[in-house]
Amino acid sequence: MIRNIIICTTQVPFTTGGAETHVAGLRSALLENGYQAEIVALPFSWYPPVEIMRSSLAWRLMNLGEANGKPIDLVIGMKFPAYTVAHPRKVLWIIHQHRAAYNLWGTEFDDLSTYPEGVQVRDFIRRSDQKFIPEARKIFANSLTVAERLQRFNGISSEPLYHPPPRANALRSGELGDYVFYPSRLEPQKRQELLIEAMRYVSAPVKCILAGGANDLSHYHSLIRRHSVGDRVMLLGYVDEPEMVDLYANALAVCYLPFDEDYGYVTLEAMLSGRPVIVTTDSGGPGEFVDDARTGYVVEPAARAIAEAIDRLHADRGAAARMGLRGLEKVREMKLSWQNVVEKLMGAAT
Repeated sequence: MIRNIIICTTQVPFTTGGAETHVAGLRSALLENGYQAEIVALPFSWYPPVEIMRSSLAWRLMNLGEANGKPIDLVIGMKFPAYTVAHPRKVLWIIHQHRAAYNLWGTEFDDLSTYPEGVQVRDFIRRSDQKFIPEARKIFANSLTVAERLQRFNGISSEPLYHPPPRANALRSGELGDYVFYPSRLEPQKRQELLIEAMRYVSAPVKCILAGGANDLSHYHSLIRRHSVGDRVMLLGYVDEPEMVDLYANALAVCYLPFDEDYGYVTLEAMLSGRPVIVTTDSGGPGEFVDDARTGYVVEPAARAIAEAIDRLHADRGAAARMGLRGLEKVREMKLSWQNVVEKLMGAAT
């Protein structure tokens, strides 16, 4: 009988994002279903690369057979290298691997190959995944994008298992406004700079609103000055939940332009708000949900292409509203639920 469950993940100190929300949501769902569930997270540092190897070793050395006299009946591994933990009953729901060793290697977002030992650490990561991921009784991925990476790079099969975004029950539709909304941390891989530049070329009387924290906000202010779009771009920083829901509800559209994202809560939250979504051809997970010209636009990752999509949506607001409704219908038909997630994970564990 399975009662006591440990969720294994990693945590970059002082950083909170979608992965942390994902893990917390799983714990809450397990508790609601009568299980004892706790999160075990070790701090993770990716620089210098030798720290990655130490972190992997720490997880392999960890004994999760019992705790405080209670047997640990199941471990659920979520992120690299936490999912390499040893346990006789292990199920994986992989949020992402260490992407610098895989899909980010050789791109502008690669922070591993720049080190002299980068190739050796990349190979260590890949060998570790090859050896320890298959220990699991069942391997789930949190999106088709993540599942395809596992297959492409490691030859490991997994089952996509989707879950609802954290604001699913709070989101609503409002009136189509005259702004495009991009909610996310401001960082290079999210590529807000594409939207900032795109506003140079937008002909319609539309503004863009960016909501999210940044390690280097001055960089985005300098981009706004460089492109002379100070009157069209708003940097809100952190916004509270009621304001976030309002911003989704009343946007003309939502932009989400990351490079090869794993899942992408923003896309699903936009669709649940009845808003068309603009993503790029290389967005990864967010693109799994957007049907081009039906629930939004899938465009090249270029400022002019994004601007053209915004202009089209503003020029035919009726079509924009219909796209949003089709997106809402699509995500509702997916029947995303935490109950389904729990049933899948527990079914795999028995």
